[in-house]
Amino acid sequence: MATTAAMHPQTHLGSADHEPKLVNRLRDSRSPYVRAHMNNPVAWQLWDAEAIELARRYNRLIFLSIGYSACHWCHVMEKESFMSQEVASLLNESFIPIKVDREERPDIDDVYMNYVQATTGSGGWPLSVFLTPNLEPVFGGTYWPGPNSSTLSRQDTVGFVDILEKLRDVWKTQQQRCLDSAKEITRQLREFAEEGTHSQQGDRQTDEDLDIELLEEAYQHFASRYDTVNGGFSRAPKFPTPANLSFLLRLKTYPSAVSDIVGQEECDKAAAMAVSTLISMARGGIRDHIGHGFARYSVTADWSLPHFEKMLYDQAQLLDVYVDAFKITHNPELLGAVYDLATYLTTAPIQSPVGAFHSSEDADSLPTPNDTEKREGAFYVWTLKELTQVLGQRDAGVCARHWGVLPDGNIAPEHDPHDEFMNQNVLSIKVTPSKLAREFGLSEEEVVKIIKSAKQKLREYRETTRVRPDLDDKVIVAWNGLAIGALAKCSALFEEIESSKAVQCREAAARAINFIKENLFEKATGQLWRIYRDGSRGETPGFADDYAYLIHGLLDMYEATYDDSYLQFAEQLQSMFHDRGSFGRTILTHAEYLNDNFLAYVGSTPAGYYSTPSTMTPGMPGPLLRLKTGTESATPSINGVIARNLLRLSALLEEEEYRTLARQTCHSFSVEILQHPFLFVGLLDVIVGLQTTTRSVTGVFCTANLPQSVTSEGSGRLINKPDEPVSVRDMIIKKIRSEAGSTMVTSATVTSLVDIRPSHLGDFVGNQSFWLRTRNPLFKELKPSEPAKNYLMVCESGRCTMVDV
Repeated sequence: MATTAAMHPQTHLGSADHEPKLVNRLRDSRSPYVRAHMNNPVAWQLWDAEAIELARRYNRLIFLSIGYSACHWCHVMEKESFMSQEVASLLNESFIPIKVDREERPDIDDVYMNYVQATTGSGGWPLSVFLTPNLEPVFGGTYWPGPNSSTLSRQDTVGFVDILEKLRDVWKTQQQRCLDSAKEITRQLREFAEEGTHSQQGDRQTDEDLDIELLEEAYQHFASRYDTVNGGFSRAPKFPTPANLSFLLRLKTYPSAVSDIVGQEECDKAAAMAVSTLISMARGGIRDHIGHGFARYSVTADWSLPHFEKMLYDQAQLLDVYVDAFKITHNPELLGAVYDLATYLTTAPIQSPVGAFHSSEDADSLPTPNDTEKREGAFYVWTLKELTQVLGQRDAGVCARHWGVLPDGNIAPEHDPHDEFMNQNVLSIKVTPSKLAREFGLSEEEVVKIIKSAKQKLREYRETTRVRPDLDDKVIVAWNGLAIGALAKCSALFEEIESSKAVQCREAAARAINFIKENLFEKATGQLWRIYRDGSRGETPGFADDYAYLIHGLLDMYEATYDDSYLQFAEQLQSMFHDRGSFGRTILTHAEYLNDNFLAYVGSTPAGYYSTPSTMTPGMPGPLLRLKTGTESATPSINGVIARNLLRLSALLEEEEYRTLARQTCHSFSVEILQHPFLFVGLLDVIVGLQTTTRSVTGVFCTANLPQSVTSEGSGRLINKPDEPVSVRDMIIKKIRSEAGSTMVTSATVTSLVDIRPSHLGDFVGNQSFWLRTRNPLFKELKPSEPAKNYLMVCESGRCTMVDV
């Protein structure tokens, strides 16, 4: 759904009698990506009222260039075009060039990416669009070769200079035609973006039309496109698409109401496709086998050659899905990926010293400190000579076979247009330790030891002799929310495997939450700010994804710790404040920032959430259109995450209002979901929760005393493993998770814990469930039985049963 944003008053386009003398203004930006262009000869402007007013006053087309720090082709276009005096002269004399960081302003990027994809059939970055002074698109594309590009020699290749000259001349000679065309294109974009306007017909109280059969249709779509050789669901290039993998895994973990309709065999196959894809990725070149983390995507269908940028949102989503996959399969390869991703997120450089998480690492870097030209993947690729130099002849031979390292390199020439990978190798697992043991006449244990030692040596060599890729050190609330949620889930898994790692993940998530709460959240209004960098926050207000992903992370953190301060913060962000007044009383104050500024309506009925707020910061123009999307992309569906947050809050707090709003959000996309359910897998999960009724499993903590049968020598502590005492609270948490089972990762189940011990009933400081007990009406009247004993309260479809602990 879209509306035209209130960006600016309508003004008459100015004349070109007095041409402006443009200067590069990018040093005023906070974005590392934008600031990297401040020494270009192009007189770049910022996306602000001043630049747009220049376009109007001097009647020029705007050239809008959108990219991000880790983008390889953004750097290529800068080197070829934006450092060129020829290009700079054309841009400075005939256009108003504006540079935008898509991570700061995803709203602008989304609108014009939709346009480029609709008109060219593809998209990507850098995104290059020519706009009228009223911000309506005239022509667009992605990367165009600069004056000295080697690709210009190819037949039928149109260069950037040709495009600039053509647009300059057309604007001068056929301006009205350009304006009319741009208006028509904008009208079509608006109609195309009107998701949900015809879907919502009144306040439906039932889930008619949107039912579980849609999951079967979505499954069939992915099954028909599955790559049975390499995993994944497309040809090259291949993206991980964690949201789709999560959907396929969830099919196996839903209650039987889903498998009865989709089919048990189909649900098993769905999980098998996801697991096989995750294993292929974990073995492939898309993974950094020497350091940690995963690249954004693979150029090749077999995951062997990545574009090397590492994005925070990818690491977070992949950690989440690898945790879920391991819990289903207990496959050690998947657990290895979990450790790898958790380590990447909890160490420098992606973990910020201030406690939050940075945005990304670049794809390009200097091969050595003495080089002046960056190369793609220089930090990550290896020659056989280097392996031999660092590891010695025997170990290099073993590791070369293990990782597929060849004397002349393992990157095909067709994937090396700039000759950056000659004799270089991207590491991926080609031969298993068991096969290597037979091949080299060694024990498998010795092979594993050689590989482990080699990783350490190569990591040390890489860190000391190479230049690490540039870091985009912005803190983005939305992406931090994804990382918080993933680390919270990971900590719960590690509690059963390695307690120190669980603490590390949980503390990293907690620090990020505290940082956001202290620096990017205004309690008085409920507003988030999107960006923090270089000691202070930026002026970009939070977008819907900032609220959606952070609330999601807080709810995951609550279910990992059962500390209701995270649940309380989540509700503050989602809808309304519930603050403790005197004597622990709950005071409801209406500060519904998210709903007031993002919620769309059809008539008086809520109809999903816009991506952008209704008002922007003064002097900061909004987008051409306000979009309301429900589909998955590189990040999860915003409306899908919000709807699931609402459903979880409804079950956790016994708040039917939230459930109604979740249903209305789903129905605002019903026409589109019915046509293409596979595009809306996040909303499909919510539909399951609405259809099956979310099950709530609550641990009720009544006494710190355990039955004698489960205590050790009267110590009052449960013995979980030898020499690893676990508190009574820990025992209850373990029972909660056991009762919830695998459905805990879906919208079908939520879990909670309330402490009603007499000594803790009035303790709103020490009792981590004090706020929840006052907020949820089911918990207000709970009192310990005589004799006191702990139990689970399992509620579903309006009925609750008690289960002894």
